[in-house]
Amino acid sequence: MAAMRPMLATRGTHVPAGGEWQHEVKWDGMRVLVDVRRGTTRLFSRNENDATVSFPELAGPPVDDVLLDGEVVAFVDGMPSFGALAERMHVSRADRARALAERCPVTLLMFDVLRVGDRDLLDEPLGERRAILESLDLNDDRWQTPPVYDDGQMLFDATYQQALEGIVSKRLTSRYRPGLRSKDWLKFAHRRRESFVVGGWRPETDSRDRLGAVLIGQPSADGLLYRGKVGSGIAGRKALVLREVLAGLSRTGSPFVDLVPKEDAAGTTWVEPVLVVDVESLGPSSQGRVRQPSYIGTRADLTPEDLT
Repeated sequence: MAAMRPMLATRGTHVPAGGEWQHEVKWDGMRVLVDVRRGTTRLFSRNENDATVSFPELAGPPVDDVLLDGEVVAFVDGMPSFGALAERMHVSRADRARALAERCPVTLLMFDVLRVGDRDLLDEPLGERRAILESLDLNDDRWQTPPVYDDGQMLFDATYQQALEGIVSKRLTSRYRPGLRSKDWLKFAHRRRESFVVGGWRPETDSRDRLGAVLIGQPSADGLLYRGKVGSGIAGRKALVLREVLAGLSRTGSPFVDLVPKEDAAGTTWVEPVLVVDVESLGPSSQGRVRQPSYIGTRADLTPEDLT
């Protein structure tokens, strides 16, 4: 597949109404483009990395010769869990990926089709692409096409009550524009979740090696701005995975362009600012620090450049 990035949604201020829009559940997963040719499936993340080996349970496609846009989702007790998915996103060993697939299989949720055979669908309106997607009948254990809805406010309220991430509203006349963040697609999240770049890590109390917290920043035109320390949510397997990912990234000085408080900098191992993580919080404080942050997981599908 030629290098391509998926079309992106803009954060909306109010859910649009009317017949020119369709509305979908915003799934808590990893965005992928799925290229199926001659019975072989390849998955590409948002930053165009090949993620195929991480998800072996998706290797048997129920359709052939298509390019699809969708989300890899890990369901735990019937609910999407980004934490469970994060453990699998960085896996590059096939044997490890197979073991994780048996323990916590993922589902591929498809919401757009960009090519069928030799027919390029990028310039077709969303309404036509959706009809073609539904005609592919992708509805088995691992490959599914979730429904769309006419009433966006109803879906927004329902997803809030069900503790889902939110909704995405899409204009039916919209063409697919790879890599573009378009106002023809609007996203509405129920929880404040943001992506940050890790600039350092601190060990647990009374330990030099076990990771207990990370220092996070936000890319800007001036460099990486310090946004706080996150320890909540980092424990057990999550801590081990995060420590492994950060191994080999150490550097001698802080990557942040602004001053890190002494109490946060003390004992910190500084790292190259290349790893993106998701954090939930109550939003920023008056000093720009995240309030009551909780670590969710790493984002193998994002780079720091995606956050600028």
